[in-house]
Amino acid sequence: MRGVSRGLILTLVLTVAAAIAGTWIGARYIYSQRHEASLHEFVHEELRLNTEQKARLDVLELEFAARRRSREAELRAANAELARAIQSRHEYSPEVRAAVERFHGAMGELQKETILHVLAMRTVLTPDQAKQFDARIGESLTQQAP
Repeated sequence: MRGVSRGLILTLVLTVAAAIAGTWIGARYIYSQRHEASLHEFVHEELRLNTEQKARLDVLELEFAARRRSREAELRAANAELARAIQSRHEYSPEVRAAVERFHGAMGELQKETILHVLAMRTVLTPDQAKQFDARIGESLTQQAP
């Protein structure tokens, strides 16, 4: 019976780890393929920015890229911590729970950084551009998955 319990616990831990890894990979793919590119294209190609706006947005994008890289490094470190915790005891230990929480915290911080970046971009826009931008953000956030 003890062997079955350990096997079940190991299966659960590995399932949680796979789910977290899959969520992270999926979120990165969706974010980079769907949200970031489409919003970037919309702002730069459809809002008819003037030279000053383009320069200000370039600065914001460089700053955000640095913060995003830092947050992504935190996500990778949390995943490495999770892998070590799982490999050391093969159970849903306090170390595994802490690593999962660290990952979730890092993911939340990346989301906050992204939202702050989007709001900072908005401050560069004219009132008419901001209205179009707001509509596009609203559509993006409420769009139903196919």
